[in-house]
Amino acid sequence: MFRTHTCGELNLSNVNETVTLSGWVSVLRDKGFMIWIDLRDRYGITQLIIDEERSEKALLDAARTLGREFVIQVTGKVIERASKNPNIPTGEIEILVEKLEILNESKLPPFTIEDKTDGGEELRMQYRYLDIRRNPVKNKLIFRHNVAQEVRKYLSDQGFIEVETPVLIKSTPEGARDFVVPSRMNPGQFYALPQSPQTFKQLMMVGGLDRYFQIVKCFRDEDLRADRQPEFTQIDCEMAFVEQEDILNIFEGLTKYLLKSIHNIDIEKFPRMTYDEAMRRYGNDKPDIRFGMEFHELDDLARDKGFDVFDKEELIVGICAPTLNSYTRKDIDRLLEWVQRPQIGARGFVWVRVNEDGTFKSSADKFYSEEHLASWAERMGAQKGDLMIVMAGKANDTRKQLSALRMELAERLELRKPDEFAPLWVVDFPLLEWDEESGRYHAMHHPFTSPKPEDISKLKSAPGEVRANAYDLVLNGNEIGGGSIRIYDRELQSQMFELLGFTAEQAQEQFGFLMNAFQYGAPPHGGIAFGFDRLVSILDGSETIRDYIAFPKNNSGRDVMIDAPAAIDQTQLDELEISLVKK
Repeated sequence: MFRTHTCGELNLSNVNETVTLSGWVSVLRDKGFMIWIDLRDRYGITQLIIDEERSEKALLDAARTLGREFVIQVTGKVIERASKNPNIPTGEIEILVEKLEILNESKLPPFTIEDKTDGGEELRMQYRYLDIRRNPVKNKLIFRHNVAQEVRKYLSDQGFIEVETPVLIKSTPEGARDFVVPSRMNPGQFYALPQSPQTFKQLMMVGGLDRYFQIVKCFRDEDLRADRQPEFTQIDCEMAFVEQEDILNIFEGLTKYLLKSIHNIDIEKFPRMTYDEAMRRYGNDKPDIRFGMEFHELDDLARDKGFDVFDKEELIVGICAPTLNSYTRKDIDRLLEWVQRPQIGARGFVWVRVNEDGTFKSSADKFYSEEHLASWAERMGAQKGDLMIVMAGKANDTRKQLSALRMELAERLELRKPDEFAPLWVVDFPLLEWDEESGRYHAMHHPFTSPKPEDISKLKSAPGEVRANAYDLVLNGNEIGGGSIRIYDRELQSQMFELLGFTAEQAQEQFGFLMNAFQYGAPPHGGIAFGFDRLVSILDGSETIRDYIAFPKNNSGRDVMIDAPAAIDQTQLDELEISLVKK
């Protein structure tokens, strides 16, 4: 056998045992008369020792041929270390090597395989298989595995059945762009990779599998960022004979279970907030409620005082940043530059210092008296030492800009603590959103989302006012899950397709299989999907999902390790009857 033990399990109870270990050479220290080797595997590090007094010369010579990351097998006796290392589980023992065999040699790695490495991100992604040997990466993948196991345990205990759905499906025009796959057996026709198993899980409800889940790969051909990948993983769930309250209760339970089983944290409070309230109080539909700095509208207090910057705008709104009266004028100028970047797009803001003596100093002192500024401070709950920041402009744009500033200030003030968890349900989303470019409505979630029963009568008269029977679960300012009660009535689904600009023929062509299924006793049903990569990263105190994916893509959607995507051979193109047209 290659090993009797791993490199992370031996301790003083094993002293005098003869053991066999296999692994990678992490560090080799040659003192001439004595050689120490740190042998590493997935489970830990064990120190090996070879010396002139107790070892044969041939063994010393063989050890001196080793290089970093050589794969070796050793047999020897467990002995107590003279100089113990309390930082590792095996730090009280070492192996006096009696036999050494090189299983495979290694080139010198392009970066150090240590917790703190000298390799940049792009280089480490190119050699990801080496990066995985490092504890920070390895431990994240193990953490991901543990979360997946707990998810499966909870859902199975709740009566859910895990079912696999197809990966080669039909492209649909709604939602993000599809990745398409040509079919050799059906020339000129294409599969699509699923953006979610949405229609299949609804069909399973028609099929009577009333509680389904799947930890499933999904694909979207979208622009990328730190928390988005072209292929990602969802915890996909659906339930029949349920209302919104049933789903919220089950998946509050999942979130509580994960926080308890992984971090031993008990969270009872899952506040609920409507979409409109979230936008009004925080400027976005996934607010981080671990800290304050809520929005306060100041139209009635700040308008019509001769300050044109405010007087002509649709919305005047501000936040109070605690303790930031300590910011110098240069600090404030840098903050102004930050909000004026193209990514944020704000023209600027008005600042008001709340001084320790209770007076105020503002960038708009010419227009606002102490009494005016005191009324702002009262509304915002500003205290001595705080800094009030006020923006004005078009309502939607200004809220988004102030929301981005709120999050930036929270980072600077270290208010977004990774070991604190604050979940929140956001409910009552708009069913539809108007798209100026296409001149039609689009589904805010997807075309199978049911309207609120009390709003169905508005579908024809005021579709923009209809609320969706939809809900998002937010954790620490990130949407980790979203879902809805589905339409299960054929006539209502047809009406929804019509609102979204589908002709009857287009609806039948794209979704006829689902509409037909609804004729055979479709039950009331609804579901939710969690972004598994994002959930895992947040549970581990991070917001970058790439670190928790074994072989991620870069920001251009490329796998730099295998160099994909790549051109394919002309023979393959000919078999697929595809002709590339050069621009």
